[in-house]
Amino acid sequence: MVVQILGTSGCHLCDKAEPLVRRIAPSFGSKVELVDIATDDQLVDEYGIRIPVVRQLNDGQPKRELGWPFQEEELIEWLQSL
Repeated sequence: MVVQILGTSGCHLCDKAEPLVRRIAPSFGSKVELVDIATDDQLVDEYGIRIPVVRQLNDGQPKRELGWPFQEEELIEWLQSL
């Protein structure tokens, strides 16, 4: 399973979310990818004011999301539900 962290450079909330996701998600068998939304206008339109967002990919397609703010416990529950 792939879990993406949607964010961008200079986002202080993304800087908080990324280490949390990178530390926890692999223990659930998830590969973690960082996606810079600034490289895609569609992602900016969809997520520009919502980042950071963590989303699950299934067969290359986005399936489920967890939006900020989230704590370790909420991230674990979200990962367990996938």
